[in-house]
Amino acid sequence: MIKLLVIGNLGKDAVLNNVNGKNVINFTVAHTERYKDAQGTQKDRTVWVDCSYWTDRTGVVPYLKKGTQVYVEGNPDVRTYTTQDGRNGATLTLRVLSIQLIGTKGNEGGGSQQSPGNYGNSTPAPSPAYTNQPAVNSPNELTEPMDDLPF
Repeated sequence: MIKLLVIGNLGKDAVLNNVNGKNVINFTVAHTERYKDAQGTQKDRTVWVDCSYWTDRTGVVPYLKKGTQVYVEGNPDVRTYTTQDGRNGATLTLRVLSIQLIGTKGNEGGGSQQSPGNYGNSTPAPSPAYTNQPAVNSPNELTEPMDDLPF
């Protein structure tokens, strides 16, 4: 089995389609790598990955907007084609097994998304996993550090 892991930004908003009664979310992810060539000049190389996520969990679609940074995992497939002018080309496609939202383009991995109730709001709301609020301790929770470790 070959597995492909991609971290990048969405090139355009995701599209939800229905194919033969099954839901598929289609989107593209761009990963840009910076490197120096033989002369020491800084260069960028962008790889575009076409993604298809066959799932009934379509609630993620409103969050898959252009510029959103995502982590995508799945099985790769290279498709070859011939252009109208006779040249051969290839595309990298990915059958997505899982996807995680990392952040929006403006905050580059800062961990915020739009809140589920504000689909039309363009201002990102902080994700609960990344807030800096102190945790509330329950009465049964230990509040003192343990000195005796079992190992």
